[in-house]
Formats: sequence, structure tokens, C-alpha cells
Amino acid sequence: MIKLFSLKQQKEEEGAPRHNHHKRASAAHLRITKDLNELNLPKTCNIEFPDPDDLLNFKLIICPDEGFYRGGRFVFSFKVGPNYPHEPPKVKCETAVYHPNIDLEGNVCLNILREDWKPVLTVNSVVYGLQYLFLEPNPEDPLNKEAAEELQNARRVFEQHVQKAMRGGYVGSNYFERCLK
Repeated sequence: MIKLFSLKQQKEEEGAPRHNHHKRASAAHLRITKDLNELNLPKTCNIEFPDPDDLLNFKLIICPDEGFYRGGRFVFSFKVGPNYPHEPPKVKCETAVYHPNIDLEGNVCLNILREDWKPVLTVNSVVYGLQYLFLEPNPEDPLNKEAAEELQNARRVFEQHVQKAMRGGYVGSNYFERCLK
């Protein structure tokens, strides 16, 4: 019987170069690769990889072409953890936005990113969920209560505040960078 372990140890001691070309991809990496290959982005969305070798961290850019946020450019960072798809990706909005479902720290209130996540959901599901938040903000489940109350009770004022924030300026005591394309 050949003792593989002792052969390997002997080669290491002799200084033979070790080749690690066959690094096993994690389950999360395999699944995200599949998700990205099957991605069907709407024309208002684009994905960028700051590091092309790192598929687990990427940016989604949404540029709504209708609704309150039409003409804006909103960047979301995705961090896919080692337990994906059993845990949802961590998604943050990097663009300050006056929105009932996105707070000023960039946290996003989207049910499929929390309690309704299931391993059958994909990055595509999240992309469409985020896009839908811009088309139909949900004041019933807010992270930004002020924006939600305005949307429910003073729709015109809410729309003016969204426009002011997207042009760049203050809404109340909060400053928003310009995000119009």
C-alpha cells in the first residue's frame, strides 16, 4: 500500500512546489455563479463587479424609468455570505435616498431579504424586488417613517421631497447627494 500522506510530506520536505490549482469552490460560490449566469436584468438595471475575481461582492445599479424615482441612479452593494442560498445576500443602498423602505444608513426593508427568504430565491428575485420598491414604495412597512407618512398623507409633498433629494439638497435636516443621471 502506498502511503500518500508520507509521500506528500516527503515532497514538501524536498521543497517540491505544491500546486493548488483545484481549489474547491464553495457551495455559495457555485450557486452565485449559477444565479449570475441565469440573471435576466431589466433594462433599468446593471451589475458591476469591483473585483472581477470576486463574484460574492458586487453592485447593482437601478435607474428607474417611471414613478417617483424616474431619472435617478441608485447603487446597491451585495455581499453574498458562505451560507448562501440558505441565507439571503446582505444588500445595502449606497445612494442616500428619500424612500419609505430604505433608511438613511442604506438598510433596505424588503421581505425576501429577511423573513420571507427561501433558498429557491435567486439574485434575480432580489433585483426585481428592489426595482419594485422604486415603482411601488410600501408605506405599510417603513424604515423611514417620515417618508412613509408623507407618502400616505401628503403624496404631493412626498413627491417634492423625493425630487429635491434626487437633485441634491436637504430634506429636513438630512442632506442627499445628487443622484440624477
